[in-house]
Amino acid sequence: MILNALCSVGLLALVSAGEGAQASGAEAAGTTTGLIGDLAWILLLGAVVTLLFKRLKQPVVLGYILAGFLASPNFVYLPSISNLDNIELWAEVGIVVLMFTLGLEFSFKKLMGAGSSAAVTAVIIISGMTFAGFGVGRLLHLNTINCIFLGGMISMSSTTIILKALTDLGLRQRKFAGLVLATLIIEDLFAVLMLVLLSSLAMGSVEGKELIMSVGKLLFFLIIWFVVGVYVLPSFLDRARGFLNDETLLVVAMGLCFSMAVFSVICGFSMELGAFVMGSILAGTMAAERMEAVVKPVKDLFGAVFFISVGMMVNPDVIGQYWSEILLLAVVVIVGMIIFGTAGMLATGQTLKVAMQSGFTLTQIGEFSFIIAALGMSLGVLEPSLYPIIVAVSVITIFTTPYFIKLADPAYAFAEKHLPAGLGFLIERYSRQTADGNETRALWKAVLTRNLWRIVLYSVILLAIILVSQRFLVPLLAARWEWGRLVATLITLAAMSPFLAALCLSASTRSERVRLHRSASFYDVPLLGIRIVRYIVALLFIVYFISLVYGASRGWIAGCICFVLILVFASSQLKERYQGIEKKFMDNLNIRENTRSGRNNNLVSDIHQAFIEVGPYCSFVGDRLHDAGLRSRYGVSVSSIQRGQKLIALPTNRARIFPGDVLGVIGTDEQIKELNDDIERQRIEYEKRAPGGIASVELRSLRLTPASPIVGKPLSALRLRQDYDSMVVTVQRDSEFIQPEPTTVLQPDDIVWVVGNPKRFAEMK
Repeated sequence: MILNALCSVGLLALVSAGEGAQASGAEAAGTTTGLIGDLAWILLLGAVVTLLFKRLKQPVVLGYILAGFLASPNFVYLPSISNLDNIELWAEVGIVVLMFTLGLEFSFKKLMGAGSSAAVTAVIIISGMTFAGFGVGRLLHLNTINCIFLGGMISMSSTTIILKALTDLGLRQRKFAGLVLATLIIEDLFAVLMLVLLSSLAMGSVEGKELIMSVGKLLFFLIIWFVVGVYVLPSFLDRARGFLNDETLLVVAMGLCFSMAVFSVICGFSMELGAFVMGSILAGTMAAERMEAVVKPVKDLFGAVFFISVGMMVNPDVIGQYWSEILLLAVVVIVGMIIFGTAGMLATGQTLKVAMQSGFTLTQIGEFSFIIAALGMSLGVLEPSLYPIIVAVSVITIFTTPYFIKLADPAYAFAEKHLPAGLGFLIERYSRQTADGNETRALWKAVLTRNLWRIVLYSVILLAIILVSQRFLVPLLAARWEWGRLVATLITLAAMSPFLAALCLSASTRSERVRLHRSASFYDVPLLGIRIVRYIVALLFIVYFISLVYGASRGWIAGCICFVLILVFASSQLKERYQGIEKKFMDNLNIRENTRSGRNNNLVSDIHQAFIEVGPYCSFVGDRLHDAGLRSRYGVSVSSIQRGQKLIALPTNRARIFPGDVLGVIGTDEQIKELNDDIERQRIEYEKRAPGGIASVELRSLRLTPASPIVGKPLSALRLRQDYDSMVVTVQRDSEFIQPEPTTVLQPDDIVWVVGNPKRFAEMK
């Protein structure tokens, strides 16, 4: 009987398990179907709406927002998505990929180049908009904490929206675009600090120590990521170059992107910051252009989902209920961003045109507004109505962003015409003085900045070594044997020694000291003071570490002894080791520029080998080498052509040059610089002529008239690609077809078969 009972129980268990498994399987299948169904529906809507917007010549990002509204539950006339969480998941991926691709085009060198202007502008915008938001909150009868949160929510523009709008409008290469993007990255860094400050305020107190720790933690991890990434990744990619086809490169790029995003969250920062940092590190490598190309389809897909998800937040009921508050905040955001953005750029010495273009570009709030609002809701201090209001304001300002970017140039023309002559003169003179600057002042600034960066950089590295040693190395060795603590201390000091020596070494060159001596007799006083500060910082790190292990008194005694030993007995060896480390770091940091200019490829005397990528805008694209004129015009020789995975070594004169080729050229510094400058100038001219790109390419025949601007000149002198976005395929003269050569001269009544932009064909007739 017992056996029968056990069998019955077992049978019932198996049946129940089977039914549970079937139910789980059905549930999983339903979830998967819903996920794919939602994605399919929003992408189909996005495709239809964006095609319509393309037809109407409107920014695509606006089409995505409209498609999101049509797919949301707020629009009852079309089927809505089944689960909003599915779309939020894809949208998060989209933000990460967008920030990664932004970093790929915005290296640390470029960020540091625009750093002062970006930092000052970001501070002015955030301060001004926070006070403006606080004032609006008072008008709406909100309490103090809600006013502060409202100020924080409207103080930062949207990086992803501006990036997309500038890309759609073909303005990414303009000067103001680089300054705006640098400002947005600085704003994102400030956002991390703002979240900590707002959390402290919501809890009833502002902990200065906690805020300082957050700032230090952010700087610490940024510098460590930067140093390790620049030291390791370029060398790794260079060694693996032969194995990196497009598929493998995509996997490597996205793996690094998502890994850094996850690591950033573990460290207490946002995924967006980690993705941007990884992109910025990779931007200095030779694989950056290829990464941009292979990642672009992924960015376009998930970026579209992100912008569609923004459109899903539009709620007509909320807009109808709080329309006056929404309209007031939208006006404050747009007008405030224009005023404070323009003022910030003017304060840093930018011209009025660049300043106004920057201010008109920043006229929206974005994803960080939602994060701050969500923080306030989670802490229970934010008015529930503020969240949907901020979402509506964000959607309105996002929708108007492309139009305000287009409005910047007309607004500047109006301001220039009506600006008082005295004020215009003062702005122009201030901008010119800031740009020119005094040579001695600029030299002092460069020397002091370099010293400051070295102190910060090597202090962070030394602190990282001490933390790793204290947490892992010292406990591990001390637990193994009696002398383990001493061994761990010696290993740590050996690891610290190159960076301690770097702190003590001079950060100025001999030529700089000579120039400073000529400008002022007391030049050595500030330099001596800087050196003393570096010595003290190095000594304190040694004392601090030894004090952690053996106590304060022993730390000071042993630290002073170690410091003297490092300076006296090991300075030459440590200097040589440090110089080797720094050289590799600087080579990796500048590998992209150095490879293009050939600075690191010395052959003999002043002759270098450089690697230059050829774009569709280059005047010699499509020509054979003997027709391209590279040797006659620039004096350089082509030693190789890299075409995708194929290397053409020592190409013949009949080898053609195609867009995307990487030419290995040999020449002097001046020759290579002249070639690079011409290619860059051609790229800028090409983008100015066709900011939106060529809509279509057609093959058509044209009968040339005597008034045609291309008659009577050889094809090699016509610049058809640059001036008309076209190329000649064949020439029909009477009944004879002539294969075009660079020396072919076109004549009246020739029938020319051309392929290119049909809008430019009439100009050639």
